[in-house]
Amino acid sequence: MALTKIRLGDYITPSTINNRDLKYKKELIEGVTNGGVFSAPKGNPLDVDLKPYKIVNNGAFVYNPSRLDLGSIAYRTEGLCIVSHLYIVFYLNEAGKKIIDPAWLFIYFRRKEFYREVTFRNFGSQRPEFNFYDMSDIFIPLPSISIQKKYVDIYKSMIANQQSYERGLEDLKLVCDGYIEDLRRKMLCKKIGPYLIEGNQQNDMGLTADSVRGLTTSKEVISTKADMAGVSLDNYKVVKPGQIAYVPDTSRRGGKISLGFNNTMESFLVSSISTVFGTNHELLLPDYLMLFLTRTEFDRYARFNSWGSARETFDWNEMCNVQIPIPDISIQKAIADIYHVYITRKRISEQLKAQIKDICPILIRGSLEEGDSNAKAKKL
Repeated sequence: MALTKIRLGDYITPSTINNRDLKYKKELIEGVTNGGVFSAPKGNPLDVDLKPYKIVNNGAFVYNPSRLDLGSIAYRTEGLCIVSHLYIVFYLNEAGKKIIDPAWLFIYFRRKEFYREVTFRNFGSQRPEFNFYDMSDIFIPLPSISIQKKYVDIYKSMIANQQSYERGLEDLKLVCDGYIEDLRRKMLCKKIGPYLIEGNQQNDMGLTADSVRGLTTSKEVISTKADMAGVSLDNYKVVKPGQIAYVPDTSRRGGKISLGFNNTMESFLVSSISTVFGTNHELLLPDYLMLFLTRTEFDRYARFNSWGSARETFDWNEMCNVQIPIPDISIQKAIADIYHVYITRKRISEQLKAQIKDICPILIRGSLEEGDSNAKAKKL
């Protein structure tokens, strides 16, 4: 079968079925991330009117019409949920099910080429929104469904591999949390202040903008998103290997504190508003301390103990007052080793996610080329 160019609107049907009977509660609310996955909302929707929320069943495509160009589209396979009435929900119709594998279509949507087309079609709009009619006007070259399924199988095997890593991550996190809770029951907690060493070294090492890092509420160190053009780095603080940095301001951060650990062999820079510190390695390992600082319990503690009016801060004195069990250094190292494995596997899991996204255009191109090649071979 040769490639068939189809108008997507002829093979999809929109759905506006909503939760007007309030049959489904807030526990079923999901959003769609730019990573193309469903995710529970970050806030607590206590006073949200759930009647206009749209009902989503397996087999549905759901996207945010104002963020589709960023990748905010997902395919539902995890059971019923409800989504904002602002989202677009559609399904393959009966004709579509005969010639389109929905997973193949989702892979097609997960490509930068598709996002560029969305951006192009929205060019000049005051408020770009890619509605269902815009989606319907998309034309797609389509190989046979057997070829589609072949490449979908490759995609699903990669997903399964990545998910197995994620399941292992949860097991390792449970082991770490179990050790911590056991120590909290068996040992007296001590203030960490006497074991900390504040670092106030400014950038006297000649580090450039390439060394500037940001600190996230997920307790990660990331490349800065700020425009560093023309910015003086003289007063930026140096974070050496083994040091921890955090942003004292806890306002407007979703009840979390931005924090990160330099577990590399290189120094980097953070904003002068950040607080940097290390530990006395003979008594307290920074890796072990990070296990406590990455817990949701610490986020709640830091937020509760933040003080101020317009801006609330968790200052250095409050950090020094944090209390944790501090066992023998050999025990700390044993627990930290498990944490290292957890961090390593987490990084691999994130790399696999990136590879899955990057392989989408390769799979689509491969399926189209195979479909075209098969058609030419039959003509000979």
